[in-house]
Amino acid sequence: MESVPQFFRTGPGPQARLFFFSLLSILLMIVDLRFESLHKMRQAISVILYPLQRIALAPASLYDQVGTLIEDLRLSKEINYLRQQYFLYQQQFSRLQILEEENTHLRRLLNAAKQTEVKSVMAEILYIPRDPFKRKIILNRGTSDGIEAGQVVVDDLGVIGQVTQIFPWSAEVTLITDKDHAVPIQVARNGLRSIISGVGKNNELELRYLSINADVQVNDLLVTSGIGGVYPPGLPVAKVEKIEHDRSYNFSRITCIPIAGVDRNRHVLILSMPLSEPESTNNSNTTESKS
Repeated sequence: MESVPQFFRTGPGPQARLFFFSLLSILLMIVDLRFESLHKMRQAISVILYPLQRIALAPASLYDQVGTLIEDLRLSKEINYLRQQYFLYQQQFSRLQILEEENTHLRRLLNAAKQTEVKSVMAEILYIPRDPFKRKIILNRGTSDGIEAGQVVVDDLGVIGQVTQIFPWSAEVTLITDKDHAVPIQVARNGLRSIISGVGKNNELELRYLSINADVQVNDLLVTSGIGGVYPPGLPVAKVEKIEHDRSYNFSRITCIPIAGVDRNRHVLILSMPLSEPESTNNSNTTESKS
């Protein structure tokens, strides 16, 4: 490689320039460290360069925003789909709960039919007449199913009412809460007999014609006494809720709550014959009278 002629050389050599700029850099760092004289210069340069930096970063920022928008739209659609699925599954779960409760009630009805040892017919409540002064229901069983007026209607808990009108494919049942209906009962704790009557409200019965000294307590269980031959004895009817004594009258006002209820289930049992126990009791009583 040919050397440059001496008369073309200008200024110091490369080593001198390197040494000079290195020394200058060290001096500038020392001055900046000791006196912070370059701080304002750096701020001014950063202000000048900031718009250029924003312009340089604009394409990447725009790309990120577009990607975020697309992801948000996808997530929004997915959330709406999951919300619809949740509502669908919630409805299905509610229907399954209803079916499970109905299945449990039907099993209890079957067990109640076995325990009563009577011939019974299962029926479904078709509708409840909209009469504010009557407490009645319509069942899907009638004379074609062997239903007769006067038969007792129960559920898995206790007495509901009595068949009062029959039709070929349906029957009308008067509930024990009807104000014109009365059931002979006795207190299960001590055998005290009386008559319980409806007051025209779904969840209220009244125990009448008991003196203020009668041995009746709150939460006493009232069952059918079997007197009159309509209701078999021993069927649960109500529980005593409240006892009010008024010394100005000879009787107490006793409010009761029915144990059974048509507002909780759709299926009931129609008892089509009396219990065998009263029959055997009557037969023994007849035998004793003859002897």
